Amino acid sequence: MLTIGRKHESWVAEGIARYEKRLKKPFDVTWLAIPHSARENDAARREESEALLAKLGGKYAGDFVILLDERGKNIDSPALARTLQQPLDSARNVTLIIGGAYGVDESIHQRADFVWSLSKLVFPHQLVRLILVEQLYRAQEIAGGRPYHHE
Repeated sequence: MLTIGRKHESWVAEGIARYEKRLKKPFDVTWLAIPHSARENDAARREESEALLAKLGGKYAGDFVILLDERGKNIDSPALARTLQQPLDSARNVTLIIGGAYGVDESIHQRADFVWSLSKLVFPHQLVRLILVEQLYRAQEIAGGRPYHHE
């Protein structure tokens, strides 16, 4: 996962660790935090997006990229499980991106294979990370036919 911001705060790290322990390949998670820009607005968005693109051009070049954005597609947990499973079945890694406070620029939207909205609400980045890792665990369990998710 690529994220703009600092390391997990302790209260978030505990929750994330709880779900990370349950994740198995190919649903396991590696976090890469890119520092916030010291700039604001468009300048911050551009600088952070350039840093994200630099990472996406390297080791993550062939990955299926999911961008989290409140203007993205709102899907349920079973649809997320299917969305993740398709590239994994093709032996592609999945990289999820959480942008900075000002979002990301159009270059990241163009690189994304899927733009996903957790909600129309905007959440603090630390909370998004926790929600995201729980949803990955939920997707893993749905894909495996296990009873964690109830319909």
